[in-house]
Amino acid sequence: MTDTSTPIVLVTGARGGIGRALCARLHAQGWQIAAVGRDAAQLADVSAHARIAADTTTPEGAAAAVAACTAQLGAPTHLAHCVGNTLIAPLHRTSAAQWREVLHVNLESAIAMLSAWIESRRAAQAPGAAVLVSSVVAQIGVANHEAIAAAKAGIEGLVRSAAATYAAQGLRVNAVAPGMTDTPLTAGMLKIPTMREGAGKQYPLGGVQTADQIAAAMAWLLSDAASRTTGHILPVDGGFTHIRPLVK
Repeated sequence: MTDTSTPIVLVTGARGGIGRALCARLHAQGWQIAAVGRDAAQLADVSAHARIAADTTTPEGAAAAVAACTAQLGAPTHLAHCVGNTLIAPLHRTSAAQWREVLHVNLESAIAMLSAWIESRRAAQAPGAAVLVSSVVAQIGVANHEAIAAAKAGIEGLVRSAAATYAAQGLRVNAVAPGMTDTPLTAGMLKIPTMREGAGKQYPLGGVQTADQIAAAMAWLLSDAASRTTGHILPVDGGFTHIRPLVK
């Protein structure tokens, strides 16, 4: 068991670009980290003190992840839920199976994981902080993103309501809303120079986000520096959702 004064963070989707970057950043800051993925062997190179195999898209898997963290490191004081997928397709070209999968992996997993973590915190009668991942497409209409926009908008509603419900118990719940980020999930698109250039021009600050830039915002929301911040959706998008780039 670790020193109870040390924050213990459960990071789901730790194999992905953002989850991996967040683990590295918090590890360097001295946090105890439980990295979660469907295959623990694939987490071998992730900066973590415990590597847990669990399918956190289901309530049972989410509860198992919290239980494994508690057994190996202690009850997770913090949660970073980075599980997700995406789909870029207009609604008329999206099958029912496809949009159900997007909702399942993004929204249902967020509900399951946040619920399991909240139950753990309530049992411990202790405060904590959670951060989830939304997207700019839930904040502003972007063509051909209907399914993922709906899923991420659901996450934003979940964050605000849970933050209101559990604020009196000292639980903070926030989310980041990244723009296009350079991760394995977007590698197929961004490896094409014209696609990368075109994507970067959409952002007033230019270029696309790095996984570590998203991780930095998430780490801040989890930290004591953000102790007065809850129910907030923080865009990390180079100004995409709030200002227009200067066209030259």
